[in-house]
Amino acid sequence: MGIFLCSRFNESPEPVPHVVSTTQIPSALYWGKVQPHSYINWVRAAAIYSLSITPTGSDRANASRGIRTMGVVTILSLALSFILTLLFLVSYWRQQKKSITLPPGPAPLPLLGNLRYTLHKSHYKFFPELSKRYGPVFTIWQMTDPVVVLCGYEMVRDALMNHAEQFSGRPFSPVIDLYSKGYSFPSLQGERWRQLRRFTLSSLRNFGMGKKSMEELVLEEAQHLNAAVSETGGKPFNPVHLTGCAVANITSRALLGEQFQYQDQKLRDLLLTTRRFISNTHSFLHQLSNMFPVLLYVPAFRQKIFRESSELLAFVTEYIEQHKQTLDPNSPRDFIDYFLLKIREEKMAAQSNFCETSLLMTIIALLAAGTETTSSTLAFCLAFISNYPDAQAKIQREMDEVVGPQRPPETGDRARLPYTNAVIHEMQRLLDLAPIAHFHAVTEDTEFQGFTIPKGTTVIPFISSVLFDPTQWETPEEFNPGHFLDGDGKFRARPAFMAFSAGKRVCAGESLARMELFLLFCSLLQKFTFRRAPGSEPRDCTYLRKNKVQTIMSSIVCAVPRSTM
Repeated sequence: MGIFLCSRFNESPEPVPHVVSTTQIPSALYWGKVQPHSYINWVRAAAIYSLSITPTGSDRANASRGIRTMGVVTILSLALSFILTLLFLVSYWRQQKKSITLPPGPAPLPLLGNLRYTLHKSHYKFFPELSKRYGPVFTIWQMTDPVVVLCGYEMVRDALMNHAEQFSGRPFSPVIDLYSKGYSFPSLQGERWRQLRRFTLSSLRNFGMGKKSMEELVLEEAQHLNAAVSETGGKPFNPVHLTGCAVANITSRALLGEQFQYQDQKLRDLLLTTRRFISNTHSFLHQLSNMFPVLLYVPAFRQKIFRESSELLAFVTEYIEQHKQTLDPNSPRDFIDYFLLKIREEKMAAQSNFCETSLLMTIIALLAAGTETTSSTLAFCLAFISNYPDAQAKIQREMDEVVGPQRPPETGDRARLPYTNAVIHEMQRLLDLAPIAHFHAVTEDTEFQGFTIPKGTTVIPFISSVLFDPTQWETPEEFNPGHFLDGDGKFRARPAFMAFSAGKRVCAGESLARMELFLLFCSLLQKFTFRRAPGSEPRDCTYLRKNKVQTIMSSIVCAVPRSTM
């Protein structure tokens, strides 16, 4: 497309220089290194250039018609540039007005916010740098919406513990709301969230009503896991699949009443789908869809976003239908049965939060999050301990004295295995599996640390900054089980250990996850010594935690039976 030049209709042969020669966005503008008012003129010029005019002719006979066409298009161009400028100015004014009471932070672009920090897949990696510049509480902008980030133990504890009610909300997510119909368990809030959380915790706690307890389920699965590891014959193998099978089976038996063989393709598909489902919730595509919800109504785009969630919906729906056909009110078998009975009980209630949709979404949340996080943590622990043979030997000596070689370890042994318990906690701390907690939102205008955070503002607790806070840990960057031991060698809980978050939104499956990790890990080390694969280099904790995805998914270990040593 050409550029309209007055010289085409002028006697002078000298052309008028082009005012705009490119519409390429300056990198300084994109990265937020200039103030908003310094590029308003650039926007106006770029808008006019993008609607530049192709002259209808160069001879004077067509000049009149060309000028008329030019007039219409010029008016449209000016109108568009005026609208864009007005939008930018209004956005800039609103951001300035909002930011008066908010914590400081990098200057946002009008309408676009801080693209560098909100669209990056690992945006939390910028938080330490921003915290040094702006303090432990700072603000970044997702388009026109402020997001407050909390760094360090004191700030996170103050928000989640001392202001628990105000920080217990969840931000609205168009993606999650569309597929869950408002019943996504992690995203619920208000009375609906309180009722469903209370019921879920009590049902899992009282699982079996006199039948097998959750601990018995875990101990049974530990034997299956030991048998599967034994089949490797001490040869190199990747433990991530076996740990995934064990944890998925525990979760599946409690929720669905189903136990799989480790070779079952259905179990393999479930593990793959849940892993992709969790990964998808943190993807760039997911973030982009939340910023521009209109994309969710594009069929191809929508199919890509909801592929894993659709597969999980189909998987869980099949079990719910089976349970509805075989439900015995006098003998509930698992979580689905308890929930179906609760739906019947609440059927006559005017506004019940218990329905098949809430059952479906609760199971998906527990199945996906419960399986992926615990199995990944256990796989990391096995890879980690194979690189620290002295710590592993000390654990085994302690277990030999307390538990012995025959009796399986139990949760009651935890207090008598302080060093073992300390090592497990320290490996979890270093793993830092979820650097940021699920996003929170303030439920009302909140005064916090001298700032006023408006109702509905998204809040990100930066959990990684708590787990490595130098004011809370003696040697935060090092593997040091002493972090969790007192002067007498007894286990001591640390308030800064927030691997499961804290406050009202603490992980609903924390107690089950702790039990699974302790019993499965101890059962394995009771029977096997884990070593690095022959020829592999030893790795320290810095390498293992900085490459945690590779450590979890690709580590090769050898499980040598202790009876042969």
